[in-house]
Amino acid sequence: MSKQQQGVDPVDTNTNMNSDRIDQGRRTFLGTTAGLGAAAAAPGLVLLRSAEAAPRTEPVTDEHRWGMLIDSAKCADGCSACVDACDRENGLNLQAEPLGDDARKWENQRANWIRKVKLKDNATGYVNNLPLMCQHCDNPPCVDVCPTGASFKRADGIVMVDRHSCIGCRYCMMACPYKARSFIHEQVEQKLTRAPRGKGCVESCTLCAHRLDAGDISTACAEACATQGHHAILFGDLNDENGALRQALREQPSHQIRDDLGLDTGVRYAGV
Repeated sequence: MSKQQQGVDPVDTNTNMNSDRIDQGRRTFLGTTAGLGAAAAAPGLVLLRSAEAAPRTEPVTDEHRWGMLIDSAKCADGCSACVDACDRENGLNLQAEPLGDDARKWENQRANWIRKVKLKDNATGYVNNLPLMCQHCDNPPCVDVCPTGASFKRADGIVMVDRHSCIGCRYCMMACPYKARSFIHEQVEQKLTRAPRGKGCVESCTLCAHRLDAGDISTACAEACATQGHHAILFGDLNDENGALRQALREQPSHQIRDDLGLDTGVRYAGV
C-alpha cells in the first residue's frame, strides 16, 4: 500500500534538502550583511574592539615572576608621580574625606598603595628617597596569618587580597613588616570596575595585575616615573634571564628591604 493510500503525505527528500540549503544560505547572507552594515554604520567600532587587549583566558602560571627594581638614586625628592599614577589607576583618587572627620585621622586612615619614604644613614647623613609598596614576597607573612585565605599569592608571584573572603581582621596588616596594606574604614561611594573596593576590606599594591592579565606588561607607577624622566622604577620578569630587569640586577648591586627576614621579595632596591 502506498503512503497516499495510508493517509500519509508523501515527503519529497530532494525538495527538503534544497530548502535546507536555501535557508542556510539565507542565514549566512543575512549574518554577513548585518556585520557589514554595523561596520558601515560605525566604522571605528571594529577597530576599537580589535585594538583592545584580550582578557586572560588561561590560568596564571609560574612561568613569570613579576617584580621591580627601584633605584633610589634616581628617585627625585618631592616627586609624587608614582603615587599619583597609582591612585588614578586604582581609583584611590576617588576617596573622599568623611564630613566632620579630623584631618589627621583621615590622613592616617586614607588608603595608600604606594608611599614615598626617606631613609637616612645616621653615620653619613645621606638620605634616600624611595617608593615603598607591597614587596610581593615569595614567602609572604600576610598569607601565613590570614584565617580565611583572602590573602594569597598568585603563581606569578603577585600577592593579592580576595575581597569576597576578607573579613577585615587585619592580621595581615600586623604581619606585614613594610606597612604596605590599607584598611577601608568608610563606605566606598566611587570605585573603578578594574579595582573594586569595599568597606571592611584590606587592600594593597597588585603590581597592576589587571594590566598583566590583559597582556600589558607595565605598571602605572613605572610608566609615570619614566614620563617624568626619572626612570627610577623598572618593572619586569624576574624569571626572564635575558629580560631588562634581570640584566639591571646583574649590572648593579641591589638589596631587599629587611632581607634578614628571608621573605625573598619581588621588589628590589638599588642605591640603598
